[in-house]
Amino acid sequence: MRTGFLFENLAFVFQEINFRQTLKYKSMLHKIYFICIIFLFEFTPLYAQIPVPASAQSGPIVLQNATIHQGNGNVISNGSIRFENGLITEVGTSVNTQGADLVNAAGKHIYPGLILPATSMGIVEISAIRQSRDQRETGEFNPNVRSIVAYNTDSDILPTTRSNGILLIQTTPEGGIVSGLSSVMELDGWDWEEAQHTPDDGIHLNWARYFSRTGWWAEPGEIKKNEQQDEFKQALEDIFRQAQVYAQKNEATNLKFEAMKGLFDGTKRLYIHAEYSKEIIESVQFAQKYQVKKIVIVGAEDAVAVADFLKQNDIPVILYEIHRLPDYPEDDVWQPYKAPAILHKAGVKVALAYSDPTRARNLPFLAGTAAAYGLSKEEALQLVTSHPAQILGIGEKVGTLEKGKQATLVVSEGDLLDMRTSQVSMAFIQGKKIDLNDKHKALYNHFQKKYNDK
Repeated sequence: MRTGFLFENLAFVFQEINFRQTLKYKSMLHKIYFICIIFLFEFTPLYAQIPVPASAQSGPIVLQNATIHQGNGNVISNGSIRFENGLITEVGTSVNTQGADLVNAAGKHIYPGLILPATSMGIVEISAIRQSRDQRETGEFNPNVRSIVAYNTDSDILPTTRSNGILLIQTTPEGGIVSGLSSVMELDGWDWEEAQHTPDDGIHLNWARYFSRTGWWAEPGEIKKNEQQDEFKQALEDIFRQAQVYAQKNEATNLKFEAMKGLFDGTKRLYIHAEYSKEIIESVQFAQKYQVKKIVIVGAEDAVAVADFLKQNDIPVILYEIHRLPDYPEDDVWQPYKAPAILHKAGVKVALAYSDPTRARNLPFLAGTAAAYGLSKEEALQLVTSHPAQILGIGEKVGTLEKGKQATLVVSEGDLLDMRTSQVSMAFIQGKKIDLNDKHKALYNHFQKKYNDK
């Protein structure tokens, strides 16, 4: 009420001030602005704040009597897991409890922390507000642009995402021909330096489409051929030829080509964003021509059509939103739901992803859908745990619950992949117990009180 009173009277004051008066009145206006800001902060309640980052693990912890889904296909009934100094030391039906903080997780399920690859989360807050988007740089060729330095640990989206069990993301740049470097980030930390898990893991290349559709999404227009396809290929040939030569010689430092050196020695991955079958095959063959060691296809709407090619060339795939309609009218309406199972049975390593950060918290339910259309629950779980870990090159540290790996895990009251029973009650990142409060929960509690009081 006092804030409303302030603004009502402030409008009256502004009307009374003649802006063409002397500097004395202009100075007074500046003071009014300052007072307004003070009153606004004093009388406007802050219903949701970013939870304070967790402190390092102080002593051993043992979670007991739970169903443990290890993320590698194995399930341990009535199992326990012990971790200390951020690492898992024991997993099984009987573990050492000496000196540990014991947590009874009877009736609950323990999973590896879910991993979300190829997302703009952390560098985009509200897509409709330009000032909150930092996922792309000007220009077409930016292999040296590091998404990690734009990562916003104060984002409201991060806490809502980890509340559904997602604890690691690959924050990824967009735009241009070569967008830049992605990094694997933990969803906790005071700043990007503290939140980094694996910085600069790979470079993202956007392969040009052969055809594009014009018109608004609700009223599709005609399909047009991309007349600039040959020009795109020639530009890319020039870039990779120069980068390959640069990697073999000791020349004056070129920041763009320096960032690409890891593609040729295997220390970085090339993530190719390609959708349709011809584009997938062509882009992989292009990368192989320039002896790129590690290739990943991202998006891959038409991956099922080239499953044999992907298997023969040992190319993993990151599938974007499978909660969608098929691309072709002649396809089975459930084709996107079945795609993970078809690719998995063909021997292709598959991970699931959301590019849109505001919907990415639904990642576990994509895996749940895959489980309903051809995969077992434990196979589907691997699509969001061990498979993305292996694809991103972090499988030795996370992705499964095994001795020696980081204690990055979640505890759920029910099945984590089923939105009807999923309820994450605890989460740990490298042994640090995470505060699971978020903006959604704060708003729920706020308005629940309103209606309970009636």
